[in-house]
Amino acid sequence: MKYGLTIRPAGALDFLSLGALVHRLDSGIIPFRKATQCDIHVSGGEFNVAANLSDCFGLKTGIATAMVDYPVGDLIAERVRAMGVQPFYKRFAHDGVHGPNMATVYSDRGQGVRAPVVFYNRAHEAAQRLKPGDFNWPEILAGGVRWLHSGGIFAALSPTTAEVIIEAFQAAQAAGAVTSFDLNYRAKLWNIVGGHDRAVAVLDRLIKHVDVIIGNEEDLQMGLGIPGPEVAAKSKLDPSAFISMMGNVRKKHPHVKIVATTLREVHSTNRHAWGAVAWMDGRTFQSPTCELDVLDRIGGGDGYAAGFIYGLLTGADPQTAVNLGWAHGALLTTFPGDTTMATLEQVQAFAQGGSARIQR
Repeated sequence: MKYGLTIRPAGALDFLSLGALVHRLDSGIIPFRKATQCDIHVSGGEFNVAANLSDCFGLKTGIATAMVDYPVGDLIAERVRAMGVQPFYKRFAHDGVHGPNMATVYSDRGQGVRAPVVFYNRAHEAAQRLKPGDFNWPEILAGGVRWLHSGGIFAALSPTTAEVIIEAFQAAQAAGAVTSFDLNYRAKLWNIVGGHDRAVAVLDRLIKHVDVIIGNEEDLQMGLGIPGPEVAAKSKLDPSAFISMMGNVRKKHPHVKIVATTLREVHSTNRHAWGAVAWMDGRTFQSPTCELDVLDRIGGGDGYAAGFIYGLLTGADPQTAVNLGWAHGALLTTFPGDTTMATLEQVQAFAQGGSARIQR
């Protein structure tokens, strides 16, 4: 046992995500309302972590999700294959008019004092239809899965998606997998399916089956109903407020072994200060801080989660695991899109204090 977790040494999959796939239409620095063209990025909080762990860190990963048999689904499935992620799809047929659909995210990156803008179309989303029984968990887990991950956005999509997560977590824990959950509290989504009180009730049931939580102070307060921090943070990079909440987290959910989050101070759209922290089985570990010249900020948190989980799965010491997550999340903001283009060597070099000097 390490970090308070029992991590199986091997399996057919190192990491499996459960969540919704989406495609993001990105107009770059042009506001979407003035856009004449855009790039298409395949994304989804849970998928991003699996894709990062596969493409950058070389782990065997998979995703259980909904897939629609139409051209947008084909585009998304191609990107899943390209990132080396093994799919376990519940397939839906498109009716040619209304759906069901693969969700669309629209974004621009902002610039300088102009903040990024992100909005969504999740109407008739196939992932909202997922329900218990749609995945054959004994079959998926039969070869051994070391880690199962899901998140709060997927939990909020419909009354049935949270039940799918609970079903998966129960099966995964019975099969010896570690479970993690990114709270990703989104009030707009929860308001559609019952509001804040329902969110707290649902997430409380989910966390009973979770070993590792990813989420900041606001996520913990809003998603889990944890009392606010007893200590005021001096800045966005000060982890003291986050750390002061760990006693209340442990009081409500004593089985949780790790809580981790990123720390970000936004100076402008393109200039951020960046750090990370993790509370691990009673001890706290904080990354260095750095200044980021941000190209595309979306996916940085998932980048941190991937590097951090890679560290844990490979038996790194806790400080190294936090630094790997911090370094990978930082690098991810230098690429367009939601998933990684970094190499393991780049992550390791930055985590160990590397610089941006030219590599010859």
